[in-house]
Amino acid sequence: MPKEKVLIVDDDPAIRYTLTEALRGWGYDPVEAATVTAALELFEAEQPSAVLQDINLPDGSGLDALLEYKKRLPQSIVIMITGEVQLDNTIAALRGGAHDFIGKPIRLSELQVTIRNGIETGKLRREIRLLRGQQGQRFNFDQIIGKSPAMAEMIGLARKVAASEASSVLLLGESGTGKDLVAKAIHYGSSRADRPFIAINCAAIPATLIESELFGHEKGAFTDARARKEGLFEQAQGGTLFLDEIGELELGLQAKLLRVLEEGTFRRVGGLKDLPLDARVIAASNRDLKTESEAGRFRLDLYYRLSVIQIDLPPLRERGDDALLLANYYISHFNERLRKRIRGLTSAVEEVFRRYHWPGNVRELRNIIERVMILEDSDLITLDWLPRGLIRDERTVPSTPVIAAAPLGETIAPTFRLPDQGIDLEQVELSLVRQAMEQSGGNQTRASELLGISRDQLRYRLKKIDGSLPE
Repeated sequence: MPKEKVLIVDDDPAIRYTLTEALRGWGYDPVEAATVTAALELFEAEQPSAVLQDINLPDGSGLDALLEYKKRLPQSIVIMITGEVQLDNTIAALRGGAHDFIGKPIRLSELQVTIRNGIETGKLRREIRLLRGQQGQRFNFDQIIGKSPAMAEMIGLARKVAASEASSVLLLGESGTGKDLVAKAIHYGSSRADRPFIAINCAAIPATLIESELFGHEKGAFTDARARKEGLFEQAQGGTLFLDEIGELELGLQAKLLRVLEEGTFRRVGGLKDLPLDARVIAASNRDLKTESEAGRFRLDLYYRLSVIQIDLPPLRERGDDALLLANYYISHFNERLRKRIRGLTSAVEEVFRRYHWPGNVRELRNIIERVMILEDSDLITLDWLPRGLIRDERTVPSTPVIAAAPLGETIAPTFRLPDQGIDLEQVELSLVRQAMEQSGGNQTRASELLGISRDQLRYRLKKIDGSLPE
């Protein structure tokens, strides 16, 4: 395993010799320079893990060299060394990105610890940068699957939001539509991509703990607060805080969140001073928060503050053939994971997928594909292993009732011929709404025109079909 290289920059040969021998004894590979010019050349050629940089050099200042190191490699670890520790130099070095500052005469035991910690810090920075880069590739907008008009409209809006400086965003959509994926795409598509993305599910944490989780607490703020704790707002500084299922927050905490968003500051539980907030807040809910506000279950002022930028995620049933695109994506994904070689769907399964109303949205589709691929023995997914409820949902829908059209120019209502065996009126409505959505390619405005109802009436029926409205 190659040794870590450390660049020593000092115009005193005796100091360079002492440091070189010490570094070799500690298991490092030292290289030396006596001037700023030579140091920059070696830095470029050797790419050292750390630099020991004197400030006063014959051809310039070590502070200028520090700035050049950080310009060429922002993650570089530079430890400044000088015989005259001055406050101005110390401040300038730390502001310039120096890892630490050591005065002469150098205590080797102190230097050894400083170098070891500095190199470990550099490794962690590189690993974090690599992981964030990988996350950015995994969660960018190109990874969101869907070609329907509804998805194209949603992604176009989300891209604009990512490129903006919007401090808060509201994502609304049914469970399983991918709100978390869109939130990550917004983060990794923004100028905040190299900073943290912190997510919390507001429904998964008890109400008594969530305030401390969000804002942190001071030591002694409550019985079990034995030490100060940073909250998620602090951890997300410079990045994005994703508040999933925000509709589950109790009203008292909603008021505190509104204050944070309005004032741009927050306070730890038990704290006495406000801390600045520098994070984009993305909130998400599977509820209609405007309706929740009117019912007194969500603060209207918080809803308006969050919904300055609102993105509505379309349910899968409004996305046309996106279900087939997603199915093939998950087939490819699970082929690798399950060591299968399934090529796709049979035409019969494709038809079922096109017509099924997908109450669980993309999450339900993913789970069905995983289940079927575990059980399927052929090279295509057939009807044999699909859940019975999914097939029954299609097979129990009656054929479209015969409609006697009104003569041209007349405005009388169309006449439906009732079959002798009768019909299930709910199923007829379900079938007509589905057909309108399919013919319109998921466009709710066009679908409502086909049905002769308003867009709000159509949305009401879609929610009723999905079971999100009480009977």
